[in-house]
Parts: sequence; C-alpha cells; structure tokens
Amino acid sequence: MGRWCLRHLQLLPVLLLAAGALLDYNTSPHFSAEAFYTAAPMTAAALLSLRATILAGIGACAADAVLLIHFGFLGDSGGRSELAAVATVSAFAVVVNRLMYYSAVRLHSARKIALAVQRAVLPQPPDSIGHLRIAVRYQSAVKGAQIGGDLYSVQDTPYGVRCLVGDVRGKGMEAVKAVDVALGVFREAAEDEPTLVRLAARLERSLVREARRRAGPERTEGFVTGVLAEIPHSGDELRLLNRGHPAPLLLHGGDVRSAEPSEPTLPLALGELGSDEDRTDTLPFPPGTTLLLYTDGLTEARNRAGVFYDPGARLTGQHFPGPDALLDALLTDVRHHTGGRIEDDMALLAVTRDGGR
Repeated sequence: MGRWCLRHLQLLPVLLLAAGALLDYNTSPHFSAEAFYTAAPMTAAALLSLRATILAGIGACAADAVLLIHFGFLGDSGGRSELAAVATVSAFAVVVNRLMYYSAVRLHSARKIALAVQRAVLPQPPDSIGHLRIAVRYQSAVKGAQIGGDLYSVQDTPYGVRCLVGDVRGKGMEAVKAVDVALGVFREAAEDEPTLVRLAARLERSLVREARRRAGPERTEGFVTGVLAEIPHSGDELRLLNRGHPAPLLLHGGDVRSAEPSEPTLPLALGELGSDEDRTDTLPFPPGTTLLLYTDGLTEARNRAGVFYDPGARLTGQHFPGPDALLDALLTDVRHHTGGRIEDDMALLAVTRDGGR
C-alpha cells in the first residue's frame, strides 16, 4: 500500500503542471495559475531526483511562458514578474532537493551506525543449541531506531542454556548504558555461577553500582525488570527466576500457560528495598514445548479502543512449526491489533525444545 501511494505521488508534479496549464488556458486572461507552476518543482524536490526536479522547474517556466505569450502578457511588468517568480521557486526547489538528499545520506549513515551498535550490544544468538531452537526479535517503538532499553541474551553454559530478557526503566543513553552493563555481567556470570539465584545476585550488584553513578531521579529509579531462564542439557525441565518482569509463556500443543513466579520480587537494582530472597521455579519443559519471553511492550500494546494485547489468549489454539514462525506471527498480530501504532519497544525471545533428546 505504501509503495503504491509513493509511485502515484511521484506523478504529482506532472499533474500539477497539466492542471495549471489547463486552468490557465481555459479561464479568464487575468487569472494566473502561478501557484500550480511553483508547486510542481517544489513537489518534485521532495519526491523525485535532482534531474526530475530540474525538468519540473523547466516545465513550469515553459508552461507559464507559453500561456503568457498566448494572452499577450509576457511583455508587461506583471507577466515578467510572474515568470521570474516561477523561475526563482524552481531554482530554490533544486537547492531543497540537494539539502534533502544530503539529509537522507546522513540519516542512512546514522542508521547503519545504530545497527552496528545493536549488533555489538545485542548480538544475534545461535539459531539452535543442541535440541533447542532459538529465535529473537527486537521491535523499536521509534521508526528507524535500532536499540533502546530492552535487552535479551542467550548463552550455552556448563549448567545448561541460560537466557535473559529484561527491560531497563527509562530511555536514551542512560538506558543503553544499563543494557550494556546487564548483558556484560550476564555473559560472564552465566558461565561461572552455578545457580540462577547467584547469577541474579551478580546482576543486582552490578546494576546497583551503575545506578549510583547516575544523577537525579535516575539514581534511584534506574531499575531493570528481567527474567532469567535455565534449560539443563539433560532432562525435561526449565528453571525460571523472575525479577518484577511479565511472566513468560509456555506453549505446547495449542495450549498456553503463564509461568507466574511463585514469589513476586522487586526488579533488579531495587533488591535492597525489600527483604524477599530470590527463588527459582522449576517447571516441566517436555519436547515440543516453546518458552516465550518478552518485555512489557507486548502486553501494553493497545488498540484504538484502549484494549491491551493479550498474547496468552491470542496464541491459544495455534500451532507453529518453530520459534521463528511464532515470533513473526506474533509481531504481525500485534501490528494488526494496534493498527501499526507501536508505543513501546518490544524484545521477544522464543526457545523450542525439539522432539529428540
């Protein structure tokens, strides 16, 4: 639909010239279609190439001059002033076209840099580890942005495949710094710490140190919600540790189960405000089951009536050949639900246990 509209919009300069010439020719000699002649090259400057903008400007000047000659106004001061105005706007349109081109080049360069940063901070995990198939998606709320405050990581460790999905409170560079700290600590500690409780403690200490370096409200409010998951190399079980994050979903045979934590706990970097100890929940994870981890951008996506998206209800009864198909279908369904209006970043991670052992 968007490409169709763009192709037809590119005809707008020609239509403006044609409409202006016809209107000028078929109306009173004292009526001027100057507005159409000036609009054509300016429209071309925004939609078309430099060559097309120059041609639109030449066409506008030529059409205006022909009609002025036809009505005998080219020799008087009013006709010359009109033609000079059209020529001036046409020349200015060329300048505007070049400015827009160089702005587009800079924007493209900035997006390439942002993509490189995303790949460095949030590298693509392997498609599979053993009998686990893995897929991730990152959907930014800001069109063209590549990274925000949501994070994910997957790592094969001596204790099993460990995953992290989290959401840093806040936006901007402070959020990106917290993402970098959390992922750096996770990648190191996931290899060393024998339990998810100790892994969460490492993350807690590092994020508290990071928060203390901030100034203002971010010093006390820069927390991170997150879920740690561990899938041992043998056996059919899954371990989860949830720190104030939306509950993961387990999908199996069309059924969807919400893996709510047995004990609610505070987000990471806020542990010192409470006395509750972290607890790991162990759940069955038989072959054919998919674990879906996500950030709250998914469940807080609303339609025009203000109804929040419910992934559990939307996915119930559906079957997917793998985690990639699940995430693609999920993002398509969210965009349909919201009418394409995504107001918060979304990080999605799906892990499917295949039938083999």
